[in-house]
Amino acid sequence: MPDSYLALESNPSDHPRASTIFLSKSQTDVREKRKSNHINHVSPGQLTKKYSSCSTIFIDDSTVSQPNLRSTIKCVTLAIFYHIKNRALFQREEVPDDYYKHDPDHKHIYRFVRTLFSAAQLTAECAIVTLVYLERLLTYAEIDICPSNWKRIVLGAILLASKVWDDQAVWNVDYCQILKDITVEDMNEMERHFLELLQFNINVPASVYAKYYFDLRSLADDNNLSFLLEPLSKERAQKLEAISRLCEDKYKDLSKAAMRRSFSADNLVGIRRSNAILS
Repeated sequence: MPDSYLALESNPSDHPRASTIFLSKSQTDVREKRKSNHINHVSPGQLTKKYSSCSTIFIDDSTVSQPNLRSTIKCVTLAIFYHIKNRALFQREEVPDDYYKHDPDHKHIYRFVRTLFSAAQLTAECAIVTLVYLERLLTYAEIDICPSNWKRIVLGAILLASKVWDDQAVWNVDYCQILKDITVEDMNEMERHFLELLQFNINVPASVYAKYYFDLRSLADDNNLSFLLEPLSKERAQKLEAISRLCEDKYKDLSKAAMRRSFSADNLVGIRRSNAILS
C-alpha cells in the first residue's frame, strides 16, 4: 500500500479504526492505579457507582449527538492532561519562567478550557472536535504538547473547532477580550500556523467523531470520572423516544434525498425493481 495510505491508517484523527492517542497514553497510569488498588484491596467507585436493577434504570443525559457539556469538557481536559504528562521523555523545553517547567494538573487545564467555553458559549460537540484537531496537529507536525506550549495549542484547536463546527463562530477579537494578554494579530497568526500544520485538513468524519466520543467515555470510566446518572422516569423515556423518532425520520429523509441525487439515466421515472434470482 502507498505510504500515504499507511499514514492515514495510523492517524486516529483521520481514520476510525486507528486507536486514539490519549487513550493509549492513559493506559500506563490506569494499570498503575489498578495494581495499587489490587495490592491495597481497594475497589474504587464501588460505593458511589449506581447500577440498574429490574425496578430502576439509571442513564445519563449524554449521547453521541448531544453530549453533556460539563462531563465532556472534563473528559477532554483529562485527555489533554495525559498528553502532557506522558509525552516523549527526550524532549526538554527551555523556558524562562519556572512555572512552565511543571506539568499542569487536570483542574488547571479544566479551568482554562471551561472559561473559554463558558465565555464563548461553545458546545460539547466543539470540545470533541477540539481534541480531534489537537491530536491531528500532534500527528501531522510530529510535536509533543508540553507545559510551555499547551495553552496555545489548546487555544488554537478551540478557535478552529468553534469556527468549523458552530454555526455562529466566535471572532478572534472576542477571544482577546477573554484572554487579556493576547492581541488580535497574534490570534490571526496562530490560526494561520495551525491551519498550515494541519495541512488545511479540517474535515472530521462522523465515524471519527463517534470514536472519540466513546473513547472519552472509556477514559472517564477508567479514571472514575463517571457521567451523572439519573433514574429513568416516564418523562425522560418519552423524551428519548421522541429524539430517537426525530433522528430516524431525519435519516430517512437524507437517504431519500441521496437516492434521488443518484439518478443519472435520462427519462428515468421512479425506482425500478427487478425480481430476485434465487438460482
